[in-house]
Amino acid sequence: MDDRPNPQDDALATDETPELISSGKVVGTAVYNRKAELLGSIYGLMLNKLNGRVAYAVMSFGGFLGIGDAYYPLPWKLLVYDTRLNGYVVDLDAGQLEAAPRYTDEPDWAACGRGIDLYYGSLGFSV
Repeated sequence: MDDRPNPQDDALATDETPELISSGKVVGTAVYNRKAELLGSIYGLMLNKLNGRVAYAVMSFGGFLGIGDAYYPLPWKLLVYDTRLNGYVVDLDAGQLEAAPRYTDEPDWAACGRGIDLYYGSLGFSV
């Protein structure tokens, strides 16, 4: 058996580059508003199966130890990674977030996706 390290093993173990990040590292990342106030954290990602792009980042907010959390699907285009905060920033104020579509259980994505896009589009965001 050959005990020499395989250079490909290192490449496969890498979960982040300057341009790419593993979805496992995105989940749990903090989300802030423009004032650097913590809004929540990334609970999961919804991917478009047809084009391979991230459609939504689902942010969890509220509750205690995962109980009573609300889940806010944010169009991926709204999030900007800030290296100083080690988290994502969205240009939403408390009122906009309070009025945003949110769920306490797993949503019916087939039914709610258009409503999410309409809401953020009405705020002037390109979704």
